Amino acid sequence: MSEKVVLRFQDGSTIKGSLRDFSEIAKEFSIEEHPSGNISTVRIDLLKAIFFVRSFEGNPSYREIKRYGISSEKGRKVYVRFKDKESLLGYLEGELPWQKGYFLSKSDKDKTGFFLIPVDEGCNNIKIFVVGTAIDDITLM
Repeated sequence: MSEKVVLRFQDGSTIKGSLRDFSEIAKEFSIEEHPSGNISTVRIDLLKAIFFVRSFEGNPSYREIKRYGISSEKGRKVYVRFKDKESLLGYLEGELPWQKGYFLSKSDKDKTGFFLIPVDEGCNNIKIFVVGTAIDDITLM
């Protein structure tokens, strides 16, 4: 069974479906859209993030808890602010693929982003692939 994802684009649009050939270094990938089954090719640089979700519907009445200390730690604590001013708290899975200073600068790695594990284990998001071109700021804690 393939993982359910919601693609959030930098322009605010979304696509729900299942990833076909995603990799952290790919410049584009395919998604099988839900519920139509259409296959679309998506450029990674147009995305804000890929949300790996438990269900496409989610739970509109659920209030996500956005603070550390509510679940077991799963990596390095990180705060991400996107260019659209939305922010995420979570745990970094692996390392950042960029050098962090006053600006995010590309390192010698080809990764287009990184995985973030949400702090709230009860939320609909299992993990989030944060796309580098959509980031305004990152703080490692």
